[in-house]
Amino acid sequence: METQAQTPKEFFEKILPARFKPEKAEGVNVVAQINVSGVEGGDWAVTIKDKKIQVAQSIAPSPDLSLKMTPADFMDLVNGKISAEKAFFTGKVQFKGNITVALKLRDAGFL
Repeated sequence: METQAQTPKEFFEKILPARFKPEKAEGVNVVAQINVSGVEGGDWAVTIKDKKIQVAQSIAPSPDLSLKMTPADFMDLVNGKISAEKAFFTGKVQFKGNITVALKLRDAGFL
């Protein structure tokens, strides 16, 4: 069983780089902005280009995708307790961008 993230920061710094599947990111060139509200939240910019992932605790100037969530919903999503689709359709995530690109990111291990 893979490690469960305890905080959004731990997910972005430790879990996501280990979970990322470069072979599934062929042809993906995207900047995703993730905003997690609350005390343990923050803003992260995730760039996937040339089958590499780069994560920075910052705000991307013009992201291709943006997601906004509460810390609890974010942790449920990244720890597999709720699917990305269910989070989207139940309003747990505010999403802007191309859904096709978002699905490619999911396949690459991002969500």
